[in-house]
Amino acid sequence: MLILIPPSERKSKVESTETVFQNTNFKFSNEVSEIITVLKDKEEKELQSIYSTSIEKSEQLHLQNLNIFQGKCAPAIERYTGVVYSHIDWNNLDLKSQEYIEEHLRIFSGLFGIVTPKTLIPEYKLKMNVLSLDKFWKPILTKELKAHDLIIDLLPQVHRKAYQPAENVTTGSLPSLTTSSSTDFTSFRNSPSVPKGVCSGSILNLEIFSTL
Repeated sequence: MLILIPPSERKSKVESTETVFQNTNFKFSNEVSEIITVLKDKEEKELQSIYSTSIEKSEQLHLQNLNIFQGKCAPAIERYTGVVYSHIDWNNLDLKSQEYIEEHLRIFSGLFGIVTPKTLIPEYKLKMNVLSLDKFWKPILTKELKAHDLIIDLLPQVHRKAYQPAENVTTGSLPSLTTSSSTDFTSFRNSPSVPKGVCSGSILNLEIFSTL
């Protein structure tokens, strides 16, 4: 079973390791290189539409992305700082829970495609809805996910377009799951494919993770 969630808009500047990205042997490093090659060809006047900010900030973000392979890394669970990640509360989970989440949680990313909580990534900014990245990643991520028996898709539409859901996918929505009284997990809560305990605990009052 896998649970799919989006990255956060905000990202920490933490560099909790001395490892640079080019030394991580990331599974999709060739695909990342292809994206960087496309970015290198972009003219200054195109940067604002890619990064959706001021030209000065766009230039900074662009340079950061172009140098991604030299960037120092942190685990993805530390890099992403949005409300979902705050509620996962990774540092206060016991080792067993962290290992379970590492095995079953996947994070979609415009630049990296798909990562686990412990995947080492540098600071970056690149949304899935620019440069047709959803189309770029779609065959790659579809292939990556098809072997799993159950996939719980909590992605927004912009990220959901980056793969082709199959019969093994149950879709939900993080915003619609913010109250414990109404959850989209009822359809699979008692499935034999869902390990005991995966629907206990809370993340944004979602019954997903913490009692594992």
